[in-house]
Amino acid sequence: MHLRIIMLCISSLLSLTNFAQSTMSDRTESLPYDTIPSYPDAYTAGTVAARLVDGLGFRYRWATEELRQEDLDFQIDSTSRTSIETLDHIYGLTKVILNAVTTTPNVRPAAKDSIDWVTMRHNTLQNIWTASRILRKSSDEQLKDYKVIFQRGDKSSTYPFWNNINGPIADALWHCGQLVMLRRAAGNPFDNRVNVFTGTVRER
Repeated sequence: MHLRIIMLCISSLLSLTNFAQSTMSDRTESLPYDTIPSYPDAYTAGTVAARLVDGLGFRYRWATEELRQEDLDFQIDSTSRTSIETLDHIYGLTKVILNAVTTTPNVRPAAKDSIDWVTMRHNTLQNIWTASRILRKSSDEQLKDYKVIFQRGDKSSTYPFWNNINGPIADALWHCGQLVMLRRAAGNPFDNRVNVFTGTVRER
């Protein structure tokens, strides 16, 4: 009787593990930026801004590919951010990027999302992808309306789209480089098949 219970427990655990692995695999396969999207036919303010955001998406996708728990927990010293703290910061930056092109205020202090790493990565990439799709179709006049708005109580401050470029977009790119450095220091270097110039990945 005890043996049957033990075997049933083991079987249940294996099923749960397989389900979790399958779910994670499905989530990974559905992520954007395995390669960079084809570039638009015309140069406009919107398509150039979208291409910049796509560059962020491609770099982030591969800077975060196959991160282990020890990579997420890694930090240079006790005064520096861990990789997962850096990733959480990038996630917040992509919310600002997306909020600008959807004219959504960034409420401060920002609410903390209680999500796991797989969900955070998925949401970050979706924020980047959605912002890029909107920008690609935007006219010059629409771009002028994409303000970065910070709301704190009854007070708000508004900045033009220029600040979105030199602020959160550039900052997120900066931190992607930090992630590449951190994962290398943790013994899990960036995949050398990835070509950020062409936005492609060489086959094994």
